[in-house]
Amino acid sequence: MASAIPGYRYGDPGLPPSPLSEKDFADLKKSLLFGADDIAALRKAHDVVKDQVEAILDVWYGFVGANPHLLAYFSDPETGKPVGAYLDAVRKRFGQWIVDTCRADFGAQWLAWQDEIGRRHHRTGKNRTDGVRAAPHIPMRHLLALVLPISATMKPFLANKGHSAAEVEAMHAAWTKAVLMQAILWCRHYTNEGDF
Repeated sequence: MASAIPGYRYGDPGLPPSPLSEKDFADLKKSLLFGADDIAALRKAHDVVKDQVEAILDVWYGFVGANPHLLAYFSDPETGKPVGAYLDAVRKRFGQWIVDTCRADFGAQWLAWQDEIGRRHHRTGKNRTDGVRAAPHIPMRHLLALVLPISATMKPFLANKGHSAAEVEAMHAAWTKAVLMQAILWCRHYTNEGDF
């Protein structure tokens, strides 16, 4: 899944592997009640949302833009003004993240990529991929809190292609579990050694 996005990419052979063991990841999925039905529902969701990505991003960017405390993480700390090029670069990655989540290919490369995404939100990696001057760290509380708006706002898009209410519910439940699973994985960088 190579792209022109700077820094490591999903599937990049130089990307360090996730320190999470296969068993630990399997146990996390069990704790989230995430199983084969969810993978099938996400893959169905892929076909539903793949041509709606920009509209989904419009909703999410509208939410961030309407909340100054969130927009601050994409803004120059001195001027308080949003960094347009940074917002644009993140938007491209965010769109790819929607598609990747719905592909539901949760193997070792994907797991390594989640660790990299977490690093890019944490002070150890924030702003480095894009070489920008923006807020240097996104607190873990916001990383976890955004699971709700990113999950809740997806449901209308999942209902746009004429699937039954039960199918929409299954896709939405799978999406929500997958978003929470990723947010949990991203939080590893925010914990002390041995606490994750």
